[in-house]
Amino acid sequence: MKRLLFLVFSLLPTAVWAQGEQSIWYFGQQAGLRFPMTGGAPTPLLDGKMTTYEGSAVATNAQGQLLFYTNGENVFNRKHAIMPNGRQLTGSSASTQSALIVPDPGSGNVFYLFTVGAQGGKEGLRYSVVDMTRDNGLGDVPRVNILLISPVAEKLAAVRHANGRDVWVVAHRWNSNAFVSYLVTAEGVQTKPILSNMGGMHAGPGRNAIGAMKFSPDGRKIAVAVWREANRYEVFDFDRNTGLVKNPKVFSPYPEAYGIEFSPDGSKLYGSSNGEGGGQAQILQFDLKTGKAAVVGKSANRKVGQLQRAPDGNIYIAREDNPFLGIITNPNGDASTAKYVDDGLKLGGRRGKLGLPNFITEPGK
Repeated sequence: MKRLLFLVFSLLPTAVWAQGEQSIWYFGQQAGLRFPMTGGAPTPLLDGKMTTYEGSAVATNAQGQLLFYTNGENVFNRKHAIMPNGRQLTGSSASTQSALIVPDPGSGNVFYLFTVGAQGGKEGLRYSVVDMTRDNGLGDVPRVNILLISPVAEKLAAVRHANGRDVWVVAHRWNSNAFVSYLVTAEGVQTKPILSNMGGMHAGPGRNAIGAMKFSPDGRKIAVAVWREANRYEVFDFDRNTGLVKNPKVFSPYPEAYGIEFSPDGSKLYGSSNGEGGGQAQILQFDLKTGKAAVVGKSANRKVGQLQRAPDGNIYIAREDNPFLGIITNPNGDASTAKYVDDGLKLGGRRGKLGLPNFITEPGK
């Protein structure tokens, strides 16, 4: 029996969170990408079974092998079938950052799947447990929808603690100006958050909960896009030791601010803005050293969505119902040298929506 168990586990993809953790993306209308481990441009994946209008998350091991993926509602295993107990999670495929996957710091085979509902609804911030030792190594979800706090905005981000082991998971309370930081350790998810009442209120009609949250590559800054009627981007300092958010800086007004991302060197912040009621879709750059703002590109799409920094050094932009992603090349450059390409990457016949996968920020990797 011991030998049989050893053989079973030796056939499982090793769930080590390292350089391969962002090499596979699933998003949109069953769209996907694979980034080569050796660098270079991604290739489309056509095997995904998930449809999501906005958020998604993917778990991939250090060797770039798929473990599972989710839209915050269903959890798909590496054979693209829904896991046992992997239905009816309380995230929403219509939530900006509906899901986020965090590996258990004390186990290579257990993951915490965090979800946020849509538009500040009662679902709030919850987590489920994914155990990759179950179902013959394909994974199971033995615990689902454990409530942490409600209501929250559609924002969800994570960064490695300064100790290099634990993970901070950060959300934002709804009808509040409070960030909530939850620490994930080898003992589990700590249920008492670190509160930071900082920056503007996230409040009003439920649609105002829309918009993304991202960490800078070094984990020292955190930024949010706050949709209408606020129409702003905010950048803060983040303490990876304490989980506290400090020192707000505001860029506004930018109608229907939605996606947000830092350049690889952390010197620039990019945002997507669609204009009131879906006007001119454009990509903005904010120089965090000088405070200068500039438009680096406009899209032929009525709506552009999430921005995501990729292993190849580019930033990719979701375009609603489009067979191409936009790309920002040379994102470390100023507004005159960073280039936006609207039809940047063809998705092999699949279509993107407004979302791209959500990943942990791993400073130093």
